[in-house]
This record gives sequence, C-alpha cells and structure tokens, in this order.
Amino acid sequence: MGHVDVQAVSHELPDGRPLLHEVSFRVADGTTTALVGPNGTGKTTLLRLVAGDEPVQEGAVARSGGLGVMRQFVGSVRDGTTVGELLVSVAPPQLRSAAAALDAAELALLETDAEREQMRYAQAIADYADAGGYDAEVGWDECTTAALGIGFDACRHRLVRTLSGGEQKRLVLEALLRGPDEVLLLDEPDNYLDVPGKRWLEEQLRATAKSVLLVSHDRELLSAAADRIVTLEPGALGAVSWVHGGSFATYGEARTARGERLEELRRRWDEERVKLRTLVVTLREKSKFNDGVASRYSAAQTRLARFEEAGPPQAPPAVQDVRMRLRGGRTGKRAVVCERLELTGLMRPFDAELWLGDRVAVLGSNGSGKSHFLRLLAAGGTDPDAEHAPVAEQAVAPVPHAGTARLGARVRPGWFAQTHDQPSLVGRTLLDVLHRGTAHRAGLDREAASRALDRYGLAAAAEQRFEHLSGGQQARLQILLLELSGATLLLLDEPTDNLDLHSAEALEQALATFEGTVVAVTHDRWFARGFDRFLVFGADGRVVESDEPVWDVARVVRAR
Repeated sequence: MGHVDVQAVSHELPDGRPLLHEVSFRVADGTTTALVGPNGTGKTTLLRLVAGDEPVQEGAVARSGGLGVMRQFVGSVRDGTTVGELLVSVAPPQLRSAAAALDAAELALLETDAEREQMRYAQAIADYADAGGYDAEVGWDECTTAALGIGFDACRHRLVRTLSGGEQKRLVLEALLRGPDEVLLLDEPDNYLDVPGKRWLEEQLRATAKSVLLVSHDRELLSAAADRIVTLEPGALGAVSWVHGGSFATYGEARTARGERLEELRRRWDEERVKLRTLVVTLREKSKFNDGVASRYSAAQTRLARFEEAGPPQAPPAVQDVRMRLRGGRTGKRAVVCERLELTGLMRPFDAELWLGDRVAVLGSNGSGKSHFLRLLAAGGTDPDAEHAPVAEQAVAPVPHAGTARLGARVRPGWFAQTHDQPSLVGRTLLDVLHRGTAHRAGLDREAASRALDRYGLAAAAEQRFEHLSGGQQARLQILLLELSGATLLLLDEPTDNLDLHSAEALEQALATFEGTVVAVTHDRWFARGFDRFLVFGADGRVVESDEPVWDVARVVRAR
C-alpha cells in the first residue's frame, strides 16, 4: 500500500508570483482523493511537485510505494511516440531504464555487427528480462486488447498520434491500473473518454486498492469515485487548500457552510480590531490628563499590536466571475446541409440538416469520427465559398470524405480544438494575441484587451505565454477568441474537458444567448443537457438523430 503526505507546500512561479501557499493534505492508503479548484490555481503544478518533477520550494512532500503518473498531455500526443514507447513511459523507473538501454543496443547493433555490440545487446536483453520487461509485455497485451481491440505485438510500433484522444487515455489508464505502482497521480484522466469509458473508470477507481490522487472537473465522476475532495482556492499569497472529508454529494453544502463560517470569523475579527483601536484612542486621550491611565494605555497598545500581528483569519474564497459573451449573428435558415456524407474509413453515408439556432450535440464512442466531422465543417465544408472561411486561429487539416457538407449563407465557422493545438499562439502573451488581431478579428488596445481578459478570468495571466497556461486557461482563451472573431457557427470539440465548474456554467449560459448555431462533440453528461438535438455516431457505422442523449454506444467495429 502507498500514501502521499503534503505538508505546508508553498510555490512561486519563475516570475515571482505566488502560486501555492502552505498547502497541506494526505492521500491515505487505498483511497481516491480528488483535487479540484479554479483553472490556474496550481493543480497540475502540485501534481508535478508530488511526482518529483519539480523541487519543493517550501514545505515537504512524503510518499510511500511505487508512483505511477498520468500526465495531462495524454490524449493529445501528436509527436512520433509509438504505442510501445507510451506504455514504457508509464512503467516503473527500472523498467524504463532497461527498455531505453535495449533500444540503444538494438540501434548500435544495426549500425555495426561487431562482437562488442552483440555482447552489449545480449546484456541489454538480460537486463530487460530481469527488470520484468517481458512479464510487463504480457500485461500490455491485455491493455491494448482492452483499449484498442488488438494485441500488443500488432500495435507496439503504431504511432500514438493515430489513436483518438480517448484511446490514448484508456490505454494509459489500463496500464497504470493494472501495473505494480501503489500510488497513482492522474491529471484529468476523464478527458477525451467517452461515457462508457468514464463509467469504466469510475468502476475501476471504486474497486482499486491503489491510493489515487486525481484532478477532474467531471461532477459525475467525482460523485461516483472520490472518497474525499481537496480544493485549491485562490488567495493573495497563493492558492490555499481546503479538505472535505466526505464525498462530492455533500461537497457543495459543506463548501457553502465553510464560506459562511469564514465570513463570520472575519466579521468578528474586524469588530474586535475596531474595539481595540477605539480603546487605544480613548486611553491615549485620557492619559494626557491622568498619569494613572498610562499603564492601561501601554497595555492596550501591546494588545492591539499582538492582535494585528497575528493577522486576520483566512478570508472567504473569492467568487469566480467569468462572463462569456458569444454573440454570433443571423445566417441562412439552413446552417449546415449534409448529403450522403461519408467520412472515409469512419462512418457510413448519412444525411443531416442543421438549422439556424440549433443546439446539436454529437455523441458516440471514441474513434468514431466525431472530431473529423467537426473539422470538416470547420474547414468550410466540402467546397467552401469565401464567406465560409474559418475564423480559427490555426490551420484546419483536410478531412477525406465522400458526399457533400455545405454551409449556409453567412455561416462563418469557429472551431474549438479539443487538443488546444494552437501553433500560431505559441510563444506569445495573451495581451499580444489580443493586441495584434487577425484577418477575422480586430486588434484591441491594451485597456480593451485587459477588460476582455478580465471577463474570462485571465487578467492575472495577461503577460503569460499561451503554452504556459493551464489547460482550462487555454480553453477559456480559445472561447474568448471565438467571441471576438464573429463566428456564427460554433464547432466545439469537448469544450468542457479542462474547464472548471464555474467556467463550464458560464459557457453554458453564453451558448444559451448565442445568436447562431452550435455543434458540440461532448462526453460531458451534465453539459449535454443544454442541447436539443443529438447526432449519434453508432457502433455499426451509421449516424442517426435522437431526441435524447444516447451514451451506451459501443466501439465502432473496424479493422485496426
């Protein structure tokens, strides 16, 4: 069994801004602890401190047992990593080292067949076996079969970028939950998973004997799997922690009661300070005429000084104020028309008509082609006119297809990318992004840009580069850019994956007043309640419309 103990951890960012302030909590043996809080409060950074990726500046982190880590980037891997390399990357350190040595020996043997390299290769094989590599491959075969439907030998050299985000997540989760590590750190493990995958994860977390610390904003998963909740709340000296020892079912009520209690303590403290200051002033005036009061005046001064030196009690957590203003505009009555549209190698031909004002959720299993469908519309459809040019900040890759997908008059697609892949924003601060503008949105002066960032809770990150933002902050910036671009067709690919609860609610409110059409791929059961039409990408390759969300959709059967 393993545990994690975080004691009074404080952390500053490289630019000197405080991020965490005396954060303390414990992940007990065999429990699942959820770490929640507004975007940008330091949840991912705290996981990195626990994992040992960064040194602890103040405080201490102690843990026992082997440590398995799922990074936030899993699900958006787009480099040359293979399935085998991804599985090795979440294996225990000894196995990772042995696998790296074996790969190096194989490459050296390919370059020269000298006896020295042969001996080195033979030793690397022995070390890999001693580290449990071949035993691990048996387990990896079970992981790939469960996650991808094929054995490890058949896919070990397959590029991870050819997998959907959900398939990447499921593969790593299978490996960690089946692996030997007693402690797991999971950063947004439910992102990219379809609903059957989320339900599977909930069951696994309830059943596992491992100690789990996870970051998630999915209320359904938190309610089903978390034994206790650790909240990071923004503060002047950095985020502070609050531990709710119960389940998520009682979390909202407990948090409200805590806020009221902190407000009451602060009110009493303010009242006591006013009384002490009044007493000091009164005794000072009396001491001018009565020497016998001097000692009482001195004692009152000392008491006030000690009181103020001790400082006030913790302030109630600041209420997030995220205000999204997605406006849109009038378009032709038929916003999207699909005729015998077939996503090559993904889904069978289907017809669909989306009307101005529709709120359409696209549902289905991972790998069924939902994101491809959105990307096709984001590029303007099959044969886009100039008025259908996308307002996206990034280039939209073409989608092989047959049939047609046409956009209506004055329909300007705005695409929210699930992976937050924004090469044009990398290396730029948020103020710079808004100041310069693009062909689709006007640049803003510093004051207007600051106001816009403040509405999205990004004012404090105005001078940060895009790649240094948290996943939730990147998501909010993407939505802000859509607001400023004048898009009339919003194409949202898992928009709530990285948004904290308050930001997700703000997005839902903004979509309710948006004058245009919304098409969203989502596995968020709560978010889907705000939609009135549902396109379901089925396991048999057919696309059908439903009046109600359909979550129990099996994996699409196709050659892999």
